[in-house]
Amino acid sequence: MSLFGNYNTPGRGVLKAPQEKKGIFKFFEVYGRHMWKLMELNLLYFVFCIPLTLMVILMLMTSNPIWLLLAIPSVLVGPATAAMTKVCRNYSQERNAFLLHDFWDSFKKNFKQSVFIGIVDVIMIVSVWIACFQFLMNESLPDGSLVFICIMICCATLVFIMHFYIYLEIVALNLSIGSILKNAVFLVFLGVKRNFIALIINLAIISLIVLFLPFSVFAVIFLPLSLMCFTTTFICYPVIQKYIVNPYYEERGERNPELGPITEEDIAENAVFVDRGGSEKEIKATPKAHGKVIK
Repeated sequence: MSLFGNYNTPGRGVLKAPQEKKGIFKFFEVYGRHMWKLMELNLLYFVFCIPLTLMVILMLMTSNPIWLLLAIPSVLVGPATAAMTKVCRNYSQERNAFLLHDFWDSFKKNFKQSVFIGIVDVIMIVSVWIACFQFLMNESLPDGSLVFICIMICCATLVFIMHFYIYLEIVALNLSIGSILKNAVFLVFLGVKRNFIALIINLAIISLIVLFLPFSVFAVIFLPLSLMCFTTTFICYPVIQKYIVNPYYEERGERNPELGPITEEDIAENAVFVDRGGSEKEIKATPKAHGKVIK
């Protein structure tokens, strides 16, 4: 203890470093920080969803195949989803992000792969609608229909969860479409816990939208689409990091740049020489031997 106090302890004006929040607390902290930008992102994304929305409405209201004309611009929802995923990934990982620049940059760079996924999605939507229409037109349910319905629900759930990872892989990794789809299938089963949480939250949001129609139409323009994307990205991107990104850098013997800057703890773990603060033993000189040296 010195005359004027102990200078080895922080003074009253020195604040302790805040502990990083985790889980749901970190989610609300990050989402609250970017909420207004995410609402702008939702509005931008909704513009690209208008053709697909009109197509679905016409499919429900009429049997006239005129709605097929809207299928062509509807495929742009694929590149738009990839662009929104890129922005949400940056926000959820607390990276620097510029909404319009990152959106259009990702829209152009990932156009080919994402528009292919958009075409597949539109074909699946049309096929499911035609199958449901034919199914409902039958007065009596055919034999084995219950089994067919269960199989369709399981397949739809699998495809829905695969989409948690398809667009994330498109914007984050440099892979072929085949590898992206194969990885998405594996990640469905590797990240069961996180996938289940993301699925429940997404279904809850969709249920609220349907439950409060038509009043929820206005909310759809500004809130739920980007909320679903941000939530899914926040929950599921760590699965991609764990099973794809981190092993890639470990095989190359490099540090994953997504883990952030190198900390003092990282330096201490990988240090070859450690400063022991003068506690090292003094190296004494070995006395020279006298006499002849035999070679």
